Amino acid sequence: MEKPAIKTKCPNFSSGPCAKRPGWTVDALKNALVGRSHRSKEGKARLNEVSDRMKKVLKLPADYRIGVVAGSDTGAVELAMWTLLGPRPVDIFGWESFGKGWITDAVKQLKLPKVNEYKADYGKIPDLTKANPANDIVFTLNGTTSGVKVPNLNWISVNREGLTICDATSGIFAMEMDYTKLDVITFSWQKVIGGEAAHGVIILSPRAVKRMEENEPKAAWPLPKLFRLAAEGKLKPGELEYNTVNTPSMLCVEDAIDALKWAESIGGMKGLVARSTANLNALEKWVEKADWVDFLAETREIRSSTSVCLKITADWFKKLGDEDKTKAAKKITSMLDKEGVAYDINSYGKAPAGIRIWCGATVETSDVLTLTRWLDWAYGEVAKEYAKETVK
Repeated sequence: MEKPAIKTKCPNFSSGPCAKRPGWTVDALKNALVGRSHRSKEGKARLNEVSDRMKKVLKLPADYRIGVVAGSDTGAVELAMWTLLGPRPVDIFGWESFGKGWITDAVKQLKLPKVNEYKADYGKIPDLTKANPANDIVFTLNGTTSGVKVPNLNWISVNREGLTICDATSGIFAMEMDYTKLDVITFSWQKVIGGEAAHGVIILSPRAVKRMEENEPKAAWPLPKLFRLAAEGKLKPGELEYNTVNTPSMLCVEDAIDALKWAESIGGMKGLVARSTANLNALEKWVEKADWVDFLAETREIRSSTSVCLKITADWFKKLGDEDKTKAAKKITSMLDKEGVAYDINSYGKAPAGIRIWCGATVETSDVLTLTRWLDWAYGEVAKEYAKETVK
C-alpha cells in the first residue's frame, strides 16, 4: 500500500491521559485560581462550579453527592472500598487488569471474609447475572485495558440490599448510565473529557452516604485521612462538593471546568455519547474490510466505544511466539509514532499483543478515519519485513 499523504490533525490516541478537547490551548487556564487557597471564598466557588457542572452534564439525581478526591480513579475506587465495604459479602467482577486489581484489594489488603470472585480473560466478560442483590458489588463499567464494556445494567437489582461500586473512569461521559442501579461511581478527569490527571471524582447515592456514616466507626482496618470522606463522621452539606479533605490543584480544576463547558456546548451527554459512538463506528467499518485485524472484545455487545482494543489476526502473526508478537505489534505502532500520526497506541502491557486506540469524545472522527489508512500502511510494511525474514 502507498504511504498516505494526509496525517492526523491530532495524533493523541492515548487511553490516559487522553486527548484534550478540540481547540484546547493553555489559554484555557488563564483564569485559574493559582496561588490561592482552595478554602477561600473564591476557591470554594470554583470547586462548587466544577461539581455543579459535572452534575449537570451527567444528569445526576439531585440527591447524589459528588466531589474531588486524591489519587485519580484508583484513589477514588480504593477510598470507596476502604470506607464502605465490610458489612456484607462482596461480589467482584474482573476481566482486565484494573478490575482484577480490585479483587486483590478486597482479598489481600482488606482481607474481607467473604469475597466472590468472577473473572474472565481479556476480550471476554464474566457472567454478570451471578451478582447477588444481598451482596455488595464491585465492577468496572468499561475495561480500559481490554476494550470490553458492561453491555447494560439490567443484571443489577433496583431492590438490592447491598451497594454497587462502579469504576466508571473510561466509560462515564461516553456511555449512558442508569443511576438507579449505581450507589458509588468513580472516575478521573483524564479520560473521556480530556482533563488533567492526579485527581479522582467520587459520586455517592444516599444509600452510599448512609453506609459510609454508619460504617466508618466500625471499620475493621485503619482508615487513612486520605480516604476519609467526612471530617466528623457525617457528610455535611458541601463537605464533598467544595470542602475537600485534600488540597486539589486549582489548575486542574480550571481545566476540568473548561472541558465541561465544551461538553455543554456540544449538547452535554447526548453530544459526548454521539462523538464517541461515531469514532467506534468509523473503526468498525474499517475492521470489516481489513483482513489483518479484529476487535479483542468477543462480541459487538461488549465492545467498548472508548478504549478500543484490536488484535492482529494475520496467519503469519499467529505463528509467532508471545514475545515476537509483542515486538511485531510495537513495530507497527512505532512507525506511526515516528510519523507523528498516532502516539501511545500500544496495547496494555499485560493484555494480548495488539493495538489500543482511544475513541472518546475529545477525539475527532476525521482523525480516526485518517489513522485507519496509516494503520493499513504500517501493517503492510511490517508484514513485508516478516515475509522477507521467513524466506531467509
